[in-house]
Amino acid sequence: MKLKHLLLTCVTLLFATNLFAQTIRVASWLPPTNPMNAVVIPEWGKAISKATNGRLKVEIVYGMGHPKSMWNLVEDGIVDASYSYHGYVPGRFELLQVVEQPGLGTNAEAASYALWNTYQKYFAKSHEFDGLKLLALFTHGPGQIYSNFPINDIKDLENKKIRIGGGVQSQLAERFHITPVGAPATKVYEMMQQGVIDGAFLPVGEMKTLRLAEVTKDLTLFPNGLYMGSFSMFMNPDVFDDLSQQDQEAINKASGEVLSVLAGKAWDAGDVAGLQSAREAGVNIHVVKPNSTLAKEVNQRIDDVAAAWVKKVDKKGFNGDAALSYLRETAMQYAAKHKE
Repeated sequence: MKLKHLLLTCVTLLFATNLFAQTIRVASWLPPTNPMNAVVIPEWGKAISKATNGRLKVEIVYGMGHPKSMWNLVEDGIVDASYSYHGYVPGRFELLQVVEQPGLGTNAEAASYALWNTYQKYFAKSHEFDGLKLLALFTHGPGQIYSNFPINDIKDLENKKIRIGGGVQSQLAERFHITPVGAPATKVYEMMQQGVIDGAFLPVGEMKTLRLAEVTKDLTLFPNGLYMGSFSMFMNPDVFDDLSQQDQEAINKASGEVLSVLAGKAWDAGDVAGLQSAREAGVNIHVVKPNSTLAKEVNQRIDDVAAAWVKKVDKKGFNGDAALSYLRETAMQYAAKHKE
């Protein structure tokens, strides 16, 4: 009888836990194969579920629209949380371009760690995330150039139609004298296949996650990449405030620096898989040597990009130079500490 009573109690508790579990719906605009959906959000969800004894669960919701609408979807309470790329909403997240500036020279994990801490130190009082609870800040891996033509000289890029995602990429497009075509990463396959664009600025991981190895002839890899792309993950503050203090603490513990690093690390792993996918598909991979003429030409074209960002940030009342120096130093220290 005691065993029967114990089993009945366990079943009752399990039923009650599932009955009253709350689901956090996270909108995603990238495919299931992307690191955000395959690794980051599931791992974040597991940590939260474990810490709350199953009271909170995380569900990924697809097909919610353009990535630039994710912030509005969360602000309006249509979904509970999401993530997106800052370059898709020009003018709103200019401070976060601190990590996008050319010359950082680290991977996404180190850059993401540095971005989260730099934002907390220098930009926490800004209003860029008003109406949202910020969960994480992170980057994809170094941005490179996908193309349907070889790039041997900087002039090979001139007047070519290249997809850009916004942010610092807009500055690069101007200095390379290309014809920029703004579009989300999810549209690149179709645009490359149909010849709408001649190439795209993207991290290497998209060769696999977006199957771009199927439609890309050449991949040009610059030393340390041309730029980093910044993202944020965020939550509806009202949904968060309605949770118990214990559940709020569980979310906070699984977010912030921890979630930022998790995301950066996942994007780095995606780049490794993407490069392998490109090789297997027979994409022409051109690794630009640091002392090559092409590398020097590119560096000459973009050597004032960071200074332009600093000037813009200073006008907003923030110390852009200090923030940029801190981010780069923090990223390099993290990279050196975690070097394999």
